[in-house]
Amino acid sequence: MKAEKMRGIDAADLQRQTLESKEQLFRFRFQMGMGQLEGLKKYRNLKKDRARMLTVLREKEASGETVPAPAAKTVAGKKKKK
Repeated sequence: MKAEKMRGIDAADLQRQTLESKEQLFRFRFQMGMGQLEGLKKYRNLKKDRARMLTVLREKEASGETVPAPAAKTVAGKKKKK
């Protein structure tokens, strides 16, 4: 996805997509460690897209737009302690 397209997305959706891509990258790295991942190009593109998302989020934050804090993960309905 191009950065111009990402700038059209609101900050909350962009934050959600960033978290989803982080989880997907984790799964890809795990598969690569097991020798199961064959689509290295897909992994690289996802890393680049996530970097673009983070850049656009930072731009929005710098321009004064409100960027929501990342939501805490819940486990069985309970908030995860830090």
